[in-house]
Amino acid sequence: MSKPNSKSGGADNFNFNAQNAQTVIKKKYCRFKKHNIKYVDYKDANFLLKFMNEQGKILPGRITGTSDKYQRKVATAVKRARFMAILPYVADGLK
Repeated sequence: MSKPNSKSGGADNFNFNAQNAQTVIKKKYCRFKKHNIKYVDYKDANFLLKFMNEQGKILPGRITGTSDKYQRKVATAVKRARFMAILPYVADGLK
């Protein structure tokens, strides 16, 4: 009994070519740096909803493209808005 030499577990027939990919990946950008926003207002609920998912969780910076500096400011603003009852802590259908 000899084992096949492939380490991929039977996925040898799958050839992925980057030229055949139809999806275009947009480059993520920090909207704070692009629009020169210095202060994240916790009272602006509509703006903060862009950084939250449907359950009310804060989206990570790798998903939104926000830099680390402004991601910390967004997290602080969301937490302040939750404390002031502007945003919910948990939501079933937030958006």
